[in-house]
Amino acid sequence: MYGPGILARFLQKPGPADKYGNHWQYHSRSDRHSKVGSWGVALDLLATSSLLRRHVDDGKVVLGVNHTMTDFATGRKKDLDLVIARPTGAVPHTAKTFAGLADQYGIVLEPVEQGVLAALPAFPVNTVGAVLVALEAKACMTAHVKSLPRLYDELNSSHLCVHGASRQALAIGYVQVNAADQFLSPVVNNRLLGDTPAEVTEHRQPADTERVLKKVAEIPRRSASSESGFDGIGITVLNLRNDGGPVTIVDGPPAPQPGDSFHYGSMIVRMANEYDTTFAQV
Repeated sequence: MYGPGILARFLQKPGPADKYGNHWQYHSRSDRHSKVGSWGVALDLLATSSLLRRHVDDGKVVLGVNHTMTDFATGRKKDLDLVIARPTGAVPHTAKTFAGLADQYGIVLEPVEQGVLAALPAFPVNTVGAVLVALEAKACMTAHVKSLPRLYDELNSSHLCVHGASRQALAIGYVQVNAADQFLSPVVNNRLLGDTPAEVTEHRQPADTERVLKKVAEIPRRSASSESGFDGIGITVLNLRNDGGPVTIVDGPPAPQPGDSFHYGSMIVRMANEYDTTFAQV
């Protein structure tokens, strides 16, 4: 699986300057982490599901970015980071592609990842019809306990909206959790840094990470279309101090271990299998 490594490597390079002139690897008001995290999930899903690749090659599906879904029953709207859907009509030859998004986002791939991407059929980004897969990516990088109600509510509302629009659609939640002992918060350091030392937020690790994982485990999950919840949830635990230094993946506990339902690899394999069985007749 390549997604977590792509995400960690991408976040190591700071993003554009904020309004104070600071360059942060992670900023809660930026969608860099969700866009690239979602892109990595899509890459792994494409590499794992032969049926999805065939659907792409046959022109049966397109990719939607920041797509707004509407719950048919309540009228509630939700912007999803990435969706895989049936096209509404003919796809123009000038349409953006999944591979092109890597360049647009500034994702630098290692040779093996570039090889995987190059082997995939061209996947167009275009107007979305009926949604088959909807992905929501969320991060909890600091103020872990304080952030739990918001994290839960935002994720829970996602699967409710997805399945309110289509019971058959697969809803995927991807959660990124920070296990660093210290963090430089852009919200706390709301000034131009350099002349004065940055204020460092202390985390209680591994307790803070464990609290987040327990809260994510409370989010409903489903094993049949008649039920309510996510069809798959994956978690990546990172070590990100947000000071311009290295960003690494935490593989050991408390991060989900191979075979665990929330392990990133388990989520990809489950979602590929669910796609293959649910949409075999598409």
